[in-house]
Amino acid sequence: MYKTEIKRIGKDATAFEAEKMVILFGDNAPDELVDYCYIIDINEIDGEITESQMLFLDDNEYKITKVGSTVNKNLNDLGHITLKFDGSTEAEQSGTLYLEDKPLANIEEGTKIEIK
Repeated sequence: MYKTEIKRIGKDATAFEAEKMVILFGDNAPDELVDYCYIIDINEIDGEITESQMLFLDDNEYKITKVGSTVNKNLNDLGHITLKFDGSTEAEQSGTLYLEDKPLANIEEGTKIEIK
């Protein structure tokens, strides 16, 4: 239902790993944010992201525990959402996709992201 891949990694993109967060943004990332982002292709979502789906980082799978209210629109329009790997079932941030609390996979240029 959704596929993209990491094209570039900002020099400070790993700064939020201790908080189990990954910030995704399309090529249109503002200059002041680009260093903190994993840059992806902006691809259209086929349907709507829900808690019944899984997110894959290459072969690593994560159950979606909560979808922030602007995740679908922001990902579709800007390629911009935050992935938070803390197992939350309440959306504290509208642009965050919450995932099960598991160790974060190694993310590098070429890492494929899928939601299905």
